[in-house]
Amino acid sequence: MPAPKKAARRSLALTAAVLTTATAAPLALAAPAAHAAPSPSASPSASPSVTPPAQMSTVGGARLGRPGTQVNLASGVPVLPKDVTARSWIVADAESGEVLAAHNAHWRLAPASTLKMLFADTLLPKFPKTMTHKVTPADLAGVGAGSSLVGIKENETYTVHDLWLGVFLRSGNDAVHVLSSMNQGVDKTVRDMNAHAEELQALDTQVVSPDGYDAPEQVSSAYDLTLIARSGLQKKDFREYCSTVRAKFPGSTTKDKKGKAVRESFEIQNTNRLLTGDADVDVYQGIAGVKNGNTTNAGATFTGVAERDGRVLLVTVMNPEKKEHNEVYKETARLFDWGFKAAGKVEPVGELVPPKGAQTDGKPGGGAGGEAGGTDAGTGRGVAGAEAVASATAASGTGGMGIALAVTGGLLALLAGGAFLVNRRWPLPDLVRRRR
Repeated sequence: MPAPKKAARRSLALTAAVLTTATAAPLALAAPAAHAAPSPSASPSASPSVTPPAQMSTVGGARLGRPGTQVNLASGVPVLPKDVTARSWIVADAESGEVLAAHNAHWRLAPASTLKMLFADTLLPKFPKTMTHKVTPADLAGVGAGSSLVGIKENETYTVHDLWLGVFLRSGNDAVHVLSSMNQGVDKTVRDMNAHAEELQALDTQVVSPDGYDAPEQVSSAYDLTLIARSGLQKKDFREYCSTVRAKFPGSTTKDKKGKAVRESFEIQNTNRLLTGDADVDVYQGIAGVKNGNTTNAGATFTGVAERDGRVLLVTVMNPEKKEHNEVYKETARLFDWGFKAAGKVEPVGELVPPKGAQTDGKPGGGAGGEAGGTDAGTGRGVAGAEAVASATAASGTGGMGIALAVTGGLLALLAGGAFLVNRRWPLPDLVRRRR
């Protein structure tokens, strides 16, 4: 598919936000729960070698199918950081879709919990966040041994909002299985996810388990994960959940001294260390999500989105060879730094393709589930043509967390020929500036 014309840049207007005292206070970070651990027999058969295939997919451009690093270095373009050891990575402009640089972009690797981005992008539009569900034992059947859990209890009732906080903040496989059960089961959810991946043209991706738990033949790629994140970020609820630092989660129902049923909550915190920081990792300036993962077979994986000076970049890093603590975040931060310096100077090596549904017969408005000219999930508001949409939204976590956002944006940019709309401005939460 020919590369679209470069969309005109527009500055991202983000107004000042009001933080609650609980959010503004320094975070007392808890150690993250272990992400989905594989069973001894679960080993993806794709790409077991330490070297990438000689030929890979060319979706997005021929150079993206070549092994090794792809970048157009020229006068004025900064040199790529030398201390990036990931087996695969990509740096892309989230809005224009330009791929600024990549390394084995289409190498099919185990994705770990970054696959939950596809799970969320597929299921988020299906259930209103106020909907409640009482958990049954069957809902939690099949959660893998050693999985990361948010702490869902049988016979307790949760809102859909609670469940999505569990998915995004704690990478809770228990929350994934409950939502899958609400979607008529894991098997149907896997089919839905695979169908949505195909719609997005994420053709390296094959889903076997919706939570990212290691399974034979379950693979994705840095290119696909970036496509998936780009799609998800066009949904208001997705942006809210992936940028939430901490929230209150419902606990178990007990009885007080008077025999009255009471239900307390406990705090959960996001395991994305570029969002929360850690002893050896600073909060990254402009970070606004997206999702991390870690399993024995996949190693550490991460897709992040950050905004700086009106430019929004996506970076995906898969399985750094260097096994230092938080290495996947350190390498992501280095690639973000390079991307913000190189953007506008470096000639792209490929593009993030639009969804199939966005390729219409000249009529704008293709795409599914909040894409392009569809409906922004969480608002129910359609977006059409090239009109500018201005909105003020209130995004919050649960319980003790509340972030009052007043944001403007949502401008749609027409691509070549006006055939489809994919380059849009998203009102990304400006978390870092609020906490500096």
